[in-house]
Amino acid sequence: MSRLVEVPGYIRFWTASAISAFGSQITGLALQILTAVTLSASATEVGFVNAARWLPYLLFGLVAGVLVDRCRRRPMLVAMDLARAVLLAAIPLLYAVGQLSIATLCAFTFAFGVLSLLFEAANQSYVPRLVPKELLNAGYARTEQASAVAGSAGPLIAGVLIKFVGAPFAVLVDALTYLVSGALIASLRADDPVPDRGTRRSIGSELREGVAWVYRHRTLAPMALTSHAMLLFNTMVTTVFVVFALRELRIGDFGLAVTYACGAVGGVIGGALSGLVIRRLDVGATLITFRLLAAFGWLPMLLAERGPWALPTVSLAFFIVFLAITIESPVELSYRQSVTPDRLAGRMNATIRSFNWGMVAVGAPLGGVLADQVSYRFALWIGLSGAVVQALVLAFSRTREARTADALEPTVAA
Repeated sequence: MSRLVEVPGYIRFWTASAISAFGSQITGLALQILTAVTLSASATEVGFVNAARWLPYLLFGLVAGVLVDRCRRRPMLVAMDLARAVLLAAIPLLYAVGQLSIATLCAFTFAFGVLSLLFEAANQSYVPRLVPKELLNAGYARTEQASAVAGSAGPLIAGVLIKFVGAPFAVLVDALTYLVSGALIASLRADDPVPDRGTRRSIGSELREGVAWVYRHRTLAPMALTSHAMLLFNTMVTTVFVVFALRELRIGDFGLAVTYACGAVGGVIGGALSGLVIRRLDVGATLITFRLLAAFGWLPMLLAERGPWALPTVSLAFFIVFLAITIESPVELSYRQSVTPDRLAGRMNATIRSFNWGMVAVGAPLGGVLADQVSYRFALWIGLSGAVVQALVLAFSRTREARTADALEPTVAA
């Protein structure tokens, strides 16, 4: 991170991202407990609350990209952070006055999803304005590392908070993190020009332009399509893993925490290695190699049996998968930013993220149904097989031609 430290504002941006990531992990667990325990929701109601979080990505994801490309990105990031802080702060207030219900929580979760969708589309598109092109991969890698650490420590912190103050009021901590994040981003002074209004067309036309850029591009198209499939099948695996680990492998709650912690360790190491790997392999080879490793990385989990080796085996699987993903993901992010014109960056990011997170909404219930109707291992094998297939499709696509030098030709598409 030595050279990134010299980039004006990057440390504040990274700090904002890290604080927000920790807060989001706290809210993720707190909302689950708030729904299932505090409000005594049924499994179906829990499913509705979870679905409400990701539904905006399917409904508004593409439009969000158009809106982001029409606005300055830093003010949008600050506005979304402040709006999320207010929204989350209202949840414990409603609970305190006895007005919090499942329907209300679904509405709040849906609104939170809309705000997060806009924030994320603007956030990824703002990084290239803050970080020079030659440091983009490192910039994304460091934020991936922060997210990986938050994924491990966040739930543990949330557990302590929930124990002492309860789930509704633990949500207040996340509201505070968004206030801090918004203040840090507001202090940034990177160039953030007002988009040219003279080239503005109808939302439909601009939306189609963004979708066409992604899915007609010689290298972005296979990257995007296979990443959608990867999220679908990986979500199936991670959803089924929880019940498989607790009921069949019997590793216990502490075992789950250890497993996720091993995944986070792999994520931190992967983020540190990402820059070195891309310098050795370049873009195409890096993406293909580590997509394949991430897919096959689930194999130890599927081979695990109940007993003393169960926990080390599944922990190894999570370590490998998250190591591979955090090596590959910053490379993909920096590459697609580098080959996309700035005026299309918001639409490109929103298009890919919308379908990625839409696949999460599909993969979670699909994995659960397969596990309940057939078996845990059957669902896990389907998830692993699909992950391997998407990695092989990527390997034989034109993505293998992707090079760092492509950034010098940002307008070239198929």
